[in-house]
Amino acid sequence: MNVADQITEVAKLFPHKRSVVATDGKDRFGKYRYVHYTFEQLESKINQFSNALVDVGVKKGDKALLFVKPCLDFSALVFALFKVGAVPVLIDPGMGRKPFLRALESCGPRIMIGIPKAHVLRRLFPKVFKSVEIYLNYGNKSFLGAKSILALSSNKSQSFESVEVEANELGAILFTSGGTGRPKGVEYTHDIFISQTKALKEEFKLTKEDVDCPGFPLFAMFTLSMGMTSCIPDMDPSRPSEACPKSLEKIIKDQSVTFAAGSPAIWKNLGEYCVSENILLPTLRSLVMFGAPISIELHELFSKALPNGDTFTPYGATESLPVANAMGSAVLERKEQIRSGKGVYLGRPLSSVDVKVIADVEEAIESISDIKELPNNEIGEFLVKSRTTTKGYYQMPEKTKLAKVYDGESVWHRMGDVGHKDEDGNLWFLGRKAHKIVHEEKSHYSISIESIFNQHPEVEKSALISKEVPSIAIQRKDASISLTKAQANLFLNELLEIGKKYGHTKDFEQFYLCSKFPVDVRHNIKIDRKRLGEMKLERLR
Repeated sequence: MNVADQITEVAKLFPHKRSVVATDGKDRFGKYRYVHYTFEQLESKINQFSNALVDVGVKKGDKALLFVKPCLDFSALVFALFKVGAVPVLIDPGMGRKPFLRALESCGPRIMIGIPKAHVLRRLFPKVFKSVEIYLNYGNKSFLGAKSILALSSNKSQSFESVEVEANELGAILFTSGGTGRPKGVEYTHDIFISQTKALKEEFKLTKEDVDCPGFPLFAMFTLSMGMTSCIPDMDPSRPSEACPKSLEKIIKDQSVTFAAGSPAIWKNLGEYCVSENILLPTLRSLVMFGAPISIELHELFSKALPNGDTFTPYGATESLPVANAMGSAVLERKEQIRSGKGVYLGRPLSSVDVKVIADVEEAIESISDIKELPNNEIGEFLVKSRTTTKGYYQMPEKTKLAKVYDGESVWHRMGDVGHKDEDGNLWFLGRKAHKIVHEEKSHYSISIESIFNQHPEVEKSALISKEVPSIAIQRKDASISLTKAQANLFLNELLEIGKKYGHTKDFEQFYLCSKFPVDVRHNIKIDRKRLGEMKLERLR
């Protein structure tokens, strides 16, 4: 089944229901104006784009770059590419220029659809775009030799028969953020997208009556396929930490949003704003946060702002998602365990997902018969398998070999995360495998150690770093790195006292100050430990 067929089916069932909603400026009273497509209109738009793509020479299997900001037409363009059998290549432009250009060059796209700024980029870096043969501009006019996809599609037929695809045929290439190395192109099939849609629908009990606000643009693909209305937030998705909470509140209330998903950096702003202004969001039933460990404090904020809902923290990776899911209320019930270093509570794996905790090894594991599965409460690497588990990285056989474990016809994915499973089958996350520090034959895990020093009331966040010995970098809430001798002495002694209360942190004696930790570009909240390790930090003495 072609992914785009899901929209065709929904359009037949609910032709006049709103599909995509977007803001269209504000009126003189400062209130948002909105525009929308019905599902019938969305299907027609997809078909017009599909006919235009075929007419300019797009063929089944062509890889297509899409550089278009979230708008009414974003989802229509994605589904049109699927419908003609092309392979959308989705790269986060916020990942940084060098990794972005390397990712782009590695996939050899033939098609490029982009806003004018993207076409300026191809003129600046022609070698990177050398494989592209067909350029299309998302705008009303041609630009730098790229024809307007809007003009080309305006008079096309509103009917189009989707190209048949095999279940395991390459459907899209989605790039990882590259948080622990070079960004990798994850190979998605049409079947994986359809299976993810089904898993998310079942896990969050979503129906066509729900209304979505996707902080992560691609999430709309899933909710639209379920027949939900998707309301595009007024924000730059490449800068989630800069999202305006007042605008988010207005959209959620104006559109009676019941389901919202995205980076915790988005929702942190909204939560703090709601609590400080005594604002409630009564329609919001599910607030889904992913991309980084979620603080207890963020769950607590929304326990006050969501009278009829809860927060959710689904666990997974681009290579396999969703894996597990935890409700905020369940996290708060375990906050003392979390603060004492047990890890981040991930909840139980979904019923359709198999998870093993295996001995942490650096080399590739060829077969499932070669793993050493660990018992409950022992720390190891998470190994997962489901219908949403991807089988490889695009043109990266060595990376694929390291990440995949073969089990007959099926494939397990090594998550690169370490943690453990408790007696009740719940998963606990202790950090990225790449962030583990081994010193004198003892393993130190980032999350379990940082949760201890984060208890200090003046600590905004802490990070396990490697110096001569395992050490802790501290970002204070006041961002200060210039303390008086007396202040530094007091702060250091307080940190040492906190550390001595726990067996796994009692030996930490070296602390460093950083005014502001560097963070990842995709979610704007995960600590960029590579950059932090390269920074000159002030030793706390």
